[in-house]
Amino acid sequence: MGRLVQASNTTLLVTVTGEVPGRGAITAGAVYKPIRGERPLWDFPEATLAHREVAAHAVSEVTGWQIVPPTVFRADGPLGPGMLQLWVATRDDVDILALLQSGDPRLRRIALFDAVVNNADRKGGHLLVRADGLIQGVDHGVTFNVDPKLRTVLWGWRGTLIAPRELQVLAALRPKLAVGGPLSASLAEHLDAAEIDQARARLDELLASRKFPHPHPDWPAVPWPWY
Repeated sequence: MGRLVQASNTTLLVTVTGEVPGRGAITAGAVYKPIRGERPLWDFPEATLAHREVAAHAVSEVTGWQIVPPTVFRADGPLGPGMLQLWVATRDDVDILALLQSGDPRLRRIALFDAVVNNADRKGGHLLVRADGLIQGVDHGVTFNVDPKLRTVLWGWRGTLIAPRELQVLAALRPKLAVGGPLSASLAEHLDAAEIDQARARLDELLASRKFPHPHPDWPAVPWPWY
């Protein structure tokens, strides 16, 4: 249907159609990011960003937090293999800066999710507020690096205690991410072994400290531009 020109990599708005049992044919909007449109980065292996987006969705699904919209890897896209993500309809009356300054508790789970997946680019514009009140996040191509890369606008809870209910979600995630676990097997289709090992290490650190992380001293804390 068209290209989202503000994106740094080739990002296309497409229409997908299919058959759903009991519902018949459906049509939906989606975002398609072909691997051939990815710009090389100095700190991430080439041709891996689409895979990282799919891996982030896999973690989101296991937590039950629904942070990442439905995302799959498609080998047969019109521009070749790439990531396909369901288009999210959002409210148009939300001031993202005001939302961030408010310390809205709905953002806490996204901050924890980003710490697990090592999100290097959590901008305000990557937060989507749906009509039903759910806040989701998009653009997870620069995640799962083996080095500390957490760079985010969600530092409001740094150093504070993770709530018991949040800890329960993280604790339930750990066995699924263990070697041989279902999430680990799913991630292995998109990440290398060292990247999955480091995801386990980050999760273990959160569970041991029971606190939100602080910025790393050797890496910029906030992406620029922030939006």
